[in-house]
Amino acid sequence: MNAAALDWFFDFISPFAYLQWRRLRREHPEVALNPKPLLFAAILNHVGQLGPAEIPQKRRHTYRIVLWQARQAGIPLHFPPAHPFNPLPALRLCLAAPDRIAAIDAIFAHIWEHGRAADSIEALADVARALGIDDPAAAIARDDVKRELLANGEEAMALGLFGVPTLKVRDELFWGNDATELALAYARDPDTLDAEMRRVDAIPEAVQRKKPA
Repeated sequence: MNAAALDWFFDFISPFAYLQWRRLRREHPEVALNPKPLLFAAILNHVGQLGPAEIPQKRRHTYRIVLWQARQAGIPLHFPPAHPFNPLPALRLCLAAPDRIAAIDAIFAHIWEHGRAADSIEALADVARALGIDDPAAAIARDDVKRELLANGEEAMALGLFGVPTLKVRDELFWGNDATELALAYARDPDTLDAEMRRVDAIPEAVQRKKPA
């Protein structure tokens, strides 16, 4: 395994990010991660796409698939009261916490294991206290917290990231919970992306699609 920590771009709004986090922590404790929380909505706006939950049929399919993946993996998953929700309080709380790994564990558990709201700092008050944050409203309003969240998003856009969760391994991006094993295989052996995988990168489109207005 590559000794360097792998950049992991995520948003608490994504149940697939929760599953990947739990799987990596449980099944691959040898993998060092450098978590980079970001606002997924900003990425969607940058690439001109709707989120999966904004397309009715895709929303239903996505929710069913993530519940299926959770059950197959033996990971508890309960949806929060509303989805999508405003993830900014959770993202900023994570960045403000003294122990980021503990914060990610606690916030994901609050939202996706226990199915609780996280769209306000009041909804996250119990999590903040458990993380040792006495004044969570002031903590998430800090300039350094806001700057880091913005910087993570700008870095992701510069890399060409289009979804969460995404693992960055060397110079490659691996999107989604279902790409976990491929990402880790590439971390162990760069030749995992063989000649055919490289060849398909250059296959031209038969139809030129119009970009969204």
